[in-house]
Amino acid sequence: MENSNQTIAKRFVLLGLSNVHGLQVIFSLLFLLMFMVTFTGNFLLILVVRLNLKLQTPMYFFLSNLSFIDICFSTTVVPKIVIDTLSHDKSISFLGCAAQLYFHLALGGSECLLLAIMAYDRYTAICKPLQYTAIMNKILCLFLVGGCWTASFLNSFILTLFTFQLPFCKSNLINHFFCEMPPLFHLSCADTWLTELAKYISVGLTVLGSFLWILMSYFSITLTILKISSAKERQKAFSTCASHLIVVSLFYGTIMFMHLRPRHSYSPEQDRVVTILYTVVTPMLNPIIYSIRNKDVKVAIKKTMNISINH
Repeated sequence: MENSNQTIAKRFVLLGLSNVHGLQVIFSLLFLLMFMVTFTGNFLLILVVRLNLKLQTPMYFFLSNLSFIDICFSTTVVPKIVIDTLSHDKSISFLGCAAQLYFHLALGGSECLLLAIMAYDRYTAICKPLQYTAIMNKILCLFLVGGCWTASFLNSFILTLFTFQLPFCKSNLINHFFCEMPPLFHLSCADTWLTELAKYISVGLTVLGSFLWILMSYFSITLTILKISSAKERQKAFSTCASHLIVVSLFYGTIMFMHLRPRHSYSPEQDRVVTILYTVVTPMLNPIIYSIRNKDVKVAIKKTMNISINH
């Protein structure tokens, strides 16, 4: 497998967002700004849900979990980009790269499954309102979130193990701004078909399965909304569903494009843009789309701020 011209990579170099240093700095600052918005918006939501008894419901329990995932998800990518740009050192250790891939896959998978759980929660609330409290009890909510985290971190461990058993002897230059599976495959001098098969199965079950579940849930929700007599209430409900589905489609669409297409269609420039959408943009939009537009959350934020000011 090795010859005199090949060495197994022990340290990688991330080529980053752009080959032009000036653009690299601009992109890094933009990412830092978006990360700050992501952190502030999601942390504020977690705090508000925690401090307001009115928001102690399954929906806001899931939303606060989503916010925590979004903060961690962005943290796996953005701080490293900023540090690399400031230090002019784009290298990352073999173990550091494996850790970044592991947490990125685990948190991304957790978000996929949690979004499906949230769709089921909305389906139960809208289509089975009289049974909602009995169905979405505290034990079930904890079980669903715990199962979501456990399954995602276990799945990520398997995929990371498969990936980093490959010999990376073609090059140590990762044509991306963080460690992700497709660009890593291109550095291996071994046959990657088994690892890629594991990736396709994993993404197919987790991402595609969750996305189809969400679509089915919203199809049932739409049928229920159409039965509402008030045109104003129907419009309000459709507006909420539409905004939710836009973010869901953006998140799932970009992940499926990145991980379910054939290897020969890999394009570093295109993939960098696609990856930015689900690692940086979507976590920033989630608290706005899911909650800050929500009247109860806005009232709770004002109440929390007034308490803080008075104290």
